[in-house]
Amino acid sequence: MSGFSLHPRLAADTFPLTEFPLCHVRLMNDATYPWLILVPARPELAEIIDLDVAQQSVLISEIDAAARSLRQVTGSDKLNVAALGNEVRQLHIHVIARFVGDPAWPKPVWGAVPARPYEIKAKDTLIRRLEDAFAAASA
Repeated sequence: MSGFSLHPRLAADTFPLTEFPLCHVRLMNDATYPWLILVPARPELAEIIDLDVAQQSVLISEIDAAARSLRQVTGSDKLNVAALGNEVRQLHIHVIARFVGDPAWPKPVWGAVPARPYEIKAKDTLIRRLEDAFAAASA
């Protein structure tokens, strides 16, 4: 969409994965937790309420698709879904696969341990598996 640009911090911390009708879907570069970021491709959004009602409905559907695919691929025990924006104001939604016994369990992931960047092969494998799950879900 015209006028949209990805915040530099989101671009630096994530890998592109796919594009849904509303959101860019990205993989957070932290192998500790399989973690997706959905960024609505609309300029100057900070809050979910900045979307109109129809766009909010699309966003919820896209969060659902991302969360179901992430759970299918990872077998997670729990999914955390959040839109915080305290450090990066641009609207983005975190969808994080959590596991009993992960380094932050049962607390939030933020600040629990330093991010552990993906090794290239592991990142590429996870991206392929997620792309396959997205494709199967939309078929």
